[in-house]
Amino acid sequence: MKAQARVVVIGGGVVGCSVLYHLTKLGWQDVMLIERSELTSGSTWHAAGGFHTLNGDTNMAALQGYTIGLYDELEKRTGMSCGLHHCGGLTLADTPERLDMLKAERAKHRYMGLETRMLTPAEIVEIADFVNVDGVLGALYDPLDGHLDPSGTTHAYAKAARMGGAEIVTQNRVIETNVRADGDWDVITEKGAVVAEHVVNAGGLWAREVASMAGIYLPLLPMAHQYLVTEDVPEVAAREQEIPHVIDPGGESYLRQEGKGFVIGFYEQPCEPWSVDGTPWDFGHELLNDQF
Repeated sequence: MKAQARVVVIGGGVVGCSVLYHLTKLGWQDVMLIERSELTSGSTWHAAGGFHTLNGDTNMAALQGYTIGLYDELEKRTGMSCGLHHCGGLTLADTPERLDMLKAERAKHRYMGLETRMLTPAEIVEIADFVNVDGVLGALYDPLDGHLDPSGTTHAYAKAARMGGAEIVTQNRVIETNVRADGDWDVITEKGAVVAEHVVNAGGLWAREVASMAGIYLPLLPMAHQYLVTEDVPEVAAREQEIPHVIDPGGESYLRQEGKGFVIGFYEQPCEPWSVDGTPWDFGHELLNDQF
């Protein structure tokens, strides 16, 4: 491990590796990433892998649209698979207010050059005959929606970053970050110290712990959400094309195909706070308790 770098990124999940890759893409070669365990040993490992461009913030929607196009570039550049599935996605509206919101998002997408469209309940059934449209007023359809392999995507980012000159150090927990008199940082790790001009906190589940090393309090708290993976479903197995994602904001749930079955996830509002007093440093690939 080198003793000096222009940038040190703390955290080897999909965000940290993406930051590292984009720094090299901008010509910053003297950059490194430090990960306490192996790459994708946190929230990235637990992610369901869905992606979509629907977002209330225009800049975030544009960023998500850019990222979706970036996955193809990563695969070509690195020869690694991101596990891309461009199956399209539906966001359902069960109230007039939500339908108006989706129409406004559609107008925003037209301005941004994204080819989404509004569907009636009958049109929803045409492309997703498994959806019960009772009480559904319409949906926004995005052909770019889909899902990927979070681990494969992270490793593709990492390879592309290494190709651009970055260094990645795993199995090396950061213990302290101390600002120097000249404005640089001493990043103290289990394997030694690195002097860095800039430090990026990409700690994910440990972001508040990493921030506290610099004397910063981040009001972050991991929340436990549940998703389930079904056994093979004959109706899914018999289909020639992959089913689209379906997001039901009113029902606080989402659904996508996984193999020949489904992944069904929930973003319930009364969810369970997890690890209130701090995320254990040895947590990574464990599953949380079932709460159905």
